[in-house]
Amino acid sequence: MRRTGNLYKRICSIENLEIADKKASKGKSWQKGVQDHMLDREENILQLHKLLIEHKYRTSEYTTFKIYEPKEREIFRLPYYPDRIVHHAIMNVLEPIFMRLFTADTYSCIKERGIHGAFRAVRKALIDREGTKYCLKLDIRKFYPSVDHDILKELLKRKIKDIELLELLYEIIDSSEGLPIGNYLSQYLANYYMSYFDRWLKEDKRVKYYFRYADDIVILSSNKEDLHKLLGEITVYLKEKLKLKVKNNYQVFPVAASGLDFVGYRFFPTHTRLRKSIKQNFARMVRRNKNRASIASYNGWAVHGNCRNLMRKLLS
Repeated sequence: MRRTGNLYKRICSIENLEIADKKASKGKSWQKGVQDHMLDREENILQLHKLLIEHKYRTSEYTTFKIYEPKEREIFRLPYYPDRIVHHAIMNVLEPIFMRLFTADTYSCIKERGIHGAFRAVRKALIDREGTKYCLKLDIRKFYPSVDHDILKELLKRKIKDIELLELLYEIIDSSEGLPIGNYLSQYLANYYMSYFDRWLKEDKRVKYYFRYADDIVILSSNKEDLHKLLGEITVYLKEKLKLKVKNNYQVFPVAASGLDFVGYRFFPTHTRLRKSIKQNFARMVRRNKNRASIASYNGWAVHGNCRNLMRKLLS
């Protein structure tokens, strides 16, 4: 695979740092870290440029907090300046390189894909009733905290030959165990970590209907025995190649009977509903306060499924 070099100077350039600053601050002008930075923006950008050129940038100390929906997770947060600007500066250059490696079957944190890109792809696949009769659904145990740094670094060396950039990425990777949830860079590195697995499934195993959203994996097939066999091979690959473990809640089931619960929806061959927990949260929100912004958010989910009766019932 062709490796890419001469990237570090592009990342460090004043022009790229200014673009990164604009992207990182978009919609966040109310945050104190952004406001403090804007008081001396030009000098800060020049100082950050100098730090990077002289290889003196080091990741700041993290703060953490927990969220409990859709499940309990520890979220890591870095200061706006310099760290979040640096992450955006890196991805301004690396994103198109990563995108050429990603298959079309991964959707999390990718522009013009995301949840509704996955939704459209699954709906299209289910037109083939016979070929999508059975589903293998699995996810990875503690995916982000379990990403192995040495393996990730070796995978990055397959694609990047710029030593200065690799050293910067290694410093950021080693700033926390696994990949810290909340880092802008983490979501791209997580997809990159799984990208060779994606290609193995598509190119070596010839899986036709495959969908991955972060660590949630769905494979559709006409034969459940084939899916059970593939599950064993996936378990071995993830363990031996990536030091990841499949959760014990994996399932192989008929789609028409059970429905496929994925990216917030339950898919059937004939129709699609909102996931039960989302419907319940929607109903609770309506009972408490019919907030326009919240209703618009839930409507954004419902409009893609067969949810007309649900919306009429909740909003009448």
